[in-house]
Amino acid sequence: MATAPEVAATPAPSAILPEAIATLVFNGGVATERAIPRSLRPRLRPDGLEQRVRATATRQIPGRVTQPGRASDNLCGVPGLVGERLAPITGRTRGCGIAEPVRLRAVDGITLSTPATVNCETARALQTWVQRSVVPTVGRTGGGVASLRVVASYACRTRNNQPGARISEHGRGNAVDIAGIGLANGDELTVLSDWGGGRDGRMLRDMHRGACGPFGTVLGPNSDRFHRDHFHFDVASYRSGPYCR
Repeated sequence: MATAPEVAATPAPSAILPEAIATLVFNGGVATERAIPRSLRPRLRPDGLEQRVRATATRQIPGRVTQPGRASDNLCGVPGLVGERLAPITGRTRGCGIAEPVRLRAVDGITLSTPATVNCETARALQTWVQRSVVPTVGRTGGGVASLRVVASYACRTRNNQPGARISEHGRGNAVDIAGIGLANGDELTVLSDWGGGRDGRMLRDMHRGACGPFGTVLGPNSDRFHRDHFHFDVASYRSGPYCR
């Protein structure tokens, strides 16, 4: 009885030396496996890869203003102020920083569109303005006040971002900028569009006037070109009394 010819065993890919890679070579229509030596040394990193990775990692590290804080519904010891206490903020420029900052999220149930990083004096002044002016002025229009559109709070910069100017009250946590009053029905009273005349314009003027007192400085569209689209409020004090324009 004839026996089948012995066939040389082909090594499995796993048996090939680590520094080789298996490939198929066709010879006369018959596929055979051949090991081709290849270095396992990793390819060179693309230029700039390390710098890009480091930059991404740096962006993901939270700064002092964005770090999680201690949540409170009684922020600054005042019922109705909702937010978190933050670690002290040290400004990169002399004159900036907040010793006891807070991240304010809501005032008496009225949401801030963007959490405001301020000091407690500014947070309390904002609440006084909301209670004494904003809520009574708006009344039931549009279902009542639902939110405040905050466009600026803490920022270490000069006044109006002008070179050579003094440090802004924003750089001390003393200021907050409001661009609009959101209503429950989805409408918004905006400083840019509604300041002129009509019912909405009159309400904005009344609210602007009502901020004079709770805040030491109140600026709006009539003050200068830098404030045509928002109200600037800060708690700086003056011997002559509040400065409101």
